[in-house]
Amino acid sequence: MSSFLIAFATAIDIFGRALFFAAAFLALVALVDWLVRTRRISPFNPIARFFRRAIDPLLVPMERRVVRAGGMPQSAPWWMLVALVVGGLVLMAVLRFLLGQLAEIDITARAGPRGIAFLLIHWTFALLQLALIVRVVSSWLRVSPYSPWVRWSFTLTEPILRPLRGVIPPLGMIDITPIIAYLALGLLERLILSAIR
Repeated sequence: MSSFLIAFATAIDIFGRALFFAAAFLALVALVDWLVRTRRISPFNPIARFFRRAIDPLLVPMERRVVRAGGMPQSAPWWMLVALVVGGLVLMAVLRFLLGQLAEIDITARAGPRGIAFLLIHWTFALLQLALIVRVVSSWLRVSPYSPWVRWSFTLTEPILRPLRGVIPPLGMIDITPIIAYLALGLLERLILSAIR
């Protein structure tokens, strides 16, 4: 398993470097396309003709989205760069998280049944804490609690928060029970895991 983890880490590193070079290339393309679209480079220049013929058709889907959102068409290449960088960073974070979880599984599997119980308890509390964070952020963004994207977090956290709301009053318009529940879950996890060791 450790050789797989080393290979997976190497693949993530190679992917990150490829993503960096793709972003650098796209930044150069975005700069030249912006220069062509804003007529800082003559439209009759061979570079401008090449970009109009080869690059602009690739940017049409992003350009439509930018224009629909009220943006200028010449900013489409920059938005494509932003989408690549943000999407790449999110994908790299997910891959690194997956690598960390696989390494944790490898380590706990070597520790036997006690290690597996340790891992399952840790994952349970981590899921509950993640659900609390999703619930709080979705309330800030005014996402409906019935939305399929956040319903799971309300389902997991409501049995924890309902009794706390009966005991802890809100501070003005701010409900502090998610903060207290998050801290209490962390404390309870430490207590349980220390009892298992």
